[in-house]
Parts: sequence; C-alpha cells; structure tokens
Amino acid sequence: MKSCGLLGRKLGHSYSPAIHAEFGGYSYELFEVEPESLADFFANNKFDGINVTIPYKQAAMEFCDEISPTARKIGSVNTIVRRADGTLFGDNTDAEGFRKTIDACEISPEGKKVIVFGDGGSSLSVCHVLRDLGAAEVIVVGLAENNETFLAHHADAELLVNTTPVGMYPNVGESPVTLEKFPKLCAIIDIIFNPAYTRLMLDAKERDIPTTGGLTMLVGQAAVSSELFTGRAVSIAKEANVLNTMRRRMENIILIGMPGSGKSTHGRIIAEKLNRTFIDTDAEIEKSAGRTIPEIFADEGEAGFRARETAVLAEFGKQSSLVIATGGGCVTRPENFFHLRQNGVVVFTERAISELATEGRPLSQGDLHAMYEKRLPMYRRFADFSVTVDSNPGDVADKILKVNY
Repeated sequence: MKSCGLLGRKLGHSYSPAIHAEFGGYSYELFEVEPESLADFFANNKFDGINVTIPYKQAAMEFCDEISPTARKIGSVNTIVRRADGTLFGDNTDAEGFRKTIDACEISPEGKKVIVFGDGGSSLSVCHVLRDLGAAEVIVVGLAENNETFLAHHADAELLVNTTPVGMYPNVGESPVTLEKFPKLCAIIDIIFNPAYTRLMLDAKERDIPTTGGLTMLVGQAAVSSELFTGRAVSIAKEANVLNTMRRRMENIILIGMPGSGKSTHGRIIAEKLNRTFIDTDAEIEKSAGRTIPEIFADEGEAGFRARETAVLAEFGKQSSLVIATGGGCVTRPENFFHLRQNGVVVFTERAISELATEGRPLSQGDLHAMYEKRLPMYRRFADFSVTVDSNPGDVADKILKVNY
C-alpha cells in the first residue's frame, strides 16, 4: 500500500486523514514539521505522495524536481507525488477544489469585482481561478491592507472570499471583515472548513447572502490528489458521497426546545445509535459550578445561570461529532445562535405543553403557555428543522435521524 499524508506545521484538527480514508487505496498520516526541519523532511521521508498545507505551499516548491504548469503559474504546490524514478512532481489541486466551490456557490465570478482576504498560498490558487473565470477585478487584502481606508475604496465588491485562518477552530467567532461595508455583495466564500459555518458565513446568512464553506474545496482537492496518488479516477458520485459523509460525520446534532420536552432522552438515544459522545449542557453547567441548577438560580439569578450556559455552549458548540441537549432557555441569548449553528444541525423538539416535565426546573413553575409563546419565534429562528414529540423516545430519535441522515 502506498504511503501518503499531509505536511504542515499544526495539523491536530485536520479532516484530511478521514477524507482520504474514504477514497481509499493508500495509508495517510499527518507530518507536523517545523520550518527549520523542512529540508530534512524532504531528504529523509520516503512518502509516495503528500498534500501540503500552511505554511509550506510555496516553500515546498524548491524541493520538487518538476512542477506542473498550473502550479508554476499559481506559485504554490499543495500536492507532491514521488515518481517511479524517485523524483518529486509538484502540482496544485487547490485550484480545482476552488472551482468546485464556485460551482457549489452557484455564483459566477465573471465580470464581478472580487475581494480576497489573505495573501498566502491558498490565496494564490483562489486568485488564479477567479481570474481564469473572468473576474473583472481581484483585490487581494493582506494584513496591511485590511483597514478602513483601503476597504472603503472597494465597497462596490460583489464577491468576497476569505483565505485567511481568521475564524478557524479553535479560535472561532472572529471575522476578517464587517459585511455592512459591502452593500453590493451577492456571495461569500470562506475556505475554512472547521467550523462548518464561520462567523463570516453566519453573518452572510443573516443578510440572506449566499455562502459556501471550505469543506467542498477540501474534498474536491483531495479527490484530485487521490487520483495523482493512485493513478485511478475518482467518479463524481464518489466525490459527492465523500463530501456528504464528511458533512454528516463532523457536524453536531443539537436539540433545542421547551424545558421537559425530552431533549436529553432523545439525545442519548441518538448518540448511542451513532456511537457519539452525548453532552447535556445543564449537567455540564452543574459540573463546572459544583451546584445544582436550582442552587445556581438561587445564588446568581437567571442572569448568572445564562452566563454559565453561554460559556458551556461556546465550549461544546465549536467541537465536532457531538450530540448536544441544551437547556430550554438557551435561545433567549442571541449570541448562542452562533455557538450552536457554527458546527451543527439544530433540531427543535416540539412537545405539547401539557406533557412537559416540570420537576427540578425553576422557570417551569410559572406560566408555561406564556413562556412558550415568547420563545417559539426564537426556537424557530435557531432551528434547521423541527420534530414533533408525539411518540415514544426511540421513534422520535429515529425521526430526527431520518431528516438529518
């Protein structure tokens, strides 16, 4: 079996091994290398093929015996293959991956003014594709240019692409720019793939601007890399299947709804069916506080409890592949929308008020009808879809999985 992998500096949260395992036919490992050891890596590692990521897409070119015309034109490589005679051939599959992302966004760059945030190796590939597809103007915004004065001259941009790591796990919640600066935007692409929805993307969705994340690009370039590694073509159907598999595998399933609607019960069943970790946010709050929820309410009031709740949602919401049952009032804090939506699908479990459990729930001792009427618009805003809790827990869990899977 051929030995392949990913070369970079910090790779602890990479999806690439899981993606390449789906394509199959070769082993795939992570090679974390410091800049001063890069030459030694190429001299002593006998890989058959590697992908290259931050910060080595340009530096790796000097170790290649031959570079493809596309990679040479772009000025960076992200895929290197060892030929039968031992020589290294460098190519750039990021370009094809980004073309597929453009297709997924269904917005043509032709004739449009585009702003690209970032000037590293990925930016080179993105700019190459944008110009090749007929963009009228491509403005690259590096760290020095990302200021009010410079951006004010380009407020007429119609497409925005982020190639920086701003907003990437674990430093989620950040954005390279404020969108109101660009009133003519018709699409936004963020090549970050973790989280699935960056702050930039969620801000775009709030403004009804079409947006696409980086998983399409990641899987797309991996498919082309796999072809170079193995010499076997990857079908469109296979690539689509890998993309859907990775989306489902990495996203959290998050249950919201009224207190006592069965979120924890359904969540545990779903987690067991999918062999995932289950998180009950109320239990996590009690664990971190060392007190029960009624005690927290008595000592700190609802405001203190909500602050603790937001901290827990921020911690688990940025992780992947979890099943999370939330407290009934988490939707009352607007900032929790990002924490829940960034890396997961949110399900509203809707149950008849007369059937809601109330024991041990401080806020459920009052008028539940009034609480429901107040929170219903919030539940609907947060949720991707809703499921009626009108049968046994196993059947409700199956309904949720059927919609999502």
